[in-house]
Amino acid sequence: MQPDVLIIGGGPAGLAAAEVASAAGASVLVAEQKPSLGRKFLMAGKSGLNLTKDEGIDDIIAACGAAWLAPILRSFDAQAVQDWAQGLGQPVFTGSSGRVFPVSMKGSPLLRAWLARLDSAGVEMKTRWRWVGMQAGAHRFDTPQGEVLVTPRATVLALGGASWAKLGSDGRWLDIMPEVAMAPFRPANMGFDVDWSAHMAKFHGIPVKDVALRCGDAARHGEFVVGKTGVEGSLIYAMSAQMRDQMGADGLTVSLDLAPARDLDGLQRALAKPRGKQSLSNHLRKVSGLSPVKLALLREAGPLGTPDQIAARIKSCPLHLTRTRPMNEAISVAGGIRATGLNDALMLQAHRGVFAAGEMLDWEAPTGGYLLTACLATGRHAGAAAAQWARG
Repeated sequence: MQPDVLIIGGGPAGLAAAEVASAAGASVLVAEQKPSLGRKFLMAGKSGLNLTKDEGIDDIIAACGAAWLAPILRSFDAQAVQDWAQGLGQPVFTGSSGRVFPVSMKGSPLLRAWLARLDSAGVEMKTRWRWVGMQAGAHRFDTPQGEVLVTPRATVLALGGASWAKLGSDGRWLDIMPEVAMAPFRPANMGFDVDWSAHMAKFHGIPVKDVALRCGDAARHGEFVVGKTGVEGSLIYAMSAQMRDQMGADGLTVSLDLAPARDLDGLQRALAKPRGKQSLSNHLRKVSGLSPVKLALLREAGPLGTPDQIAARIKSCPLHLTRTRPMNEAISVAGGIRATGLNDALMLQAHRGVFAAGEMLDWEAPTGGYLLTACLATGRHAGAAAAQWARG
């Protein structure tokens, strides 16, 4: 087989590359190792498909933690993502946090419309094709029909990182290209383990709402979930990079403001009021307004002490994280192919005519709309460059 452009990987970056390359007049073949395309895309849509973040491009670039990708992100920003989705017949809306979602909230209608448009453009799509290596200018695939060799004019690799192996991002491509300059993969947007006491068991799965988390000089307001092994959820994911990077061999202690809307003096005065015949627990619950799970976190940090000490702990409750959750449980990964291993067109320095896009690249890959935006932007950039290369 000899397409102009071969796309290896059928996720958002790969499909974006295919769309742009096809529009440039190239014949395109997409090869995906899983039985269907866009599996991680669909999984992300189960809780509401966060397409992008409606904010300035400089903020998006900063969130991605990769200034070297700035020109590419500027070429396909948050507004461009919204226009793209609406061009596929999927209206969008912006939530109170600035996150942009399809009105349907799901990924499946958008993916179906996208695949239909690619099919009508003549893009050939193959599933259950696992890339196993390169040989004298050809790419080798294990397929249900046996080994297939594809000799394209240009190739785009969009193979994902090394998280969620069951959805296709298994990192096996690292064994095929050991010569490529790599920053080691690290988990991103993941949970953290906490050595809970037995008393926390009844709170597993309970959200902790309206709380502020501080790690070093960084702080953020939101909510998270108490899990069986530790903590997870949107606030944890948003702070995961800072916490991961500051974690030592003995773990990391962060602090929680369990009542961000109340000041310390007010809490001290409320807790100092006589409690009469009430138990300390009832008195604390009534005057602090804390939910049962917040009270449990307060006690988890140790003996309560005096009213002033309790108030201080409410405003700065220590939480000791012992380790990150395994990389295969992470939503995404940081690290990947370094900027030094690529040129401005995202072509590998080690392989002429082979481009890379998406989570394979060295960036932070944060959730909150940034992950999908950057995958689309880098995929489109690599697809356009591959089509140009194929034209010779």
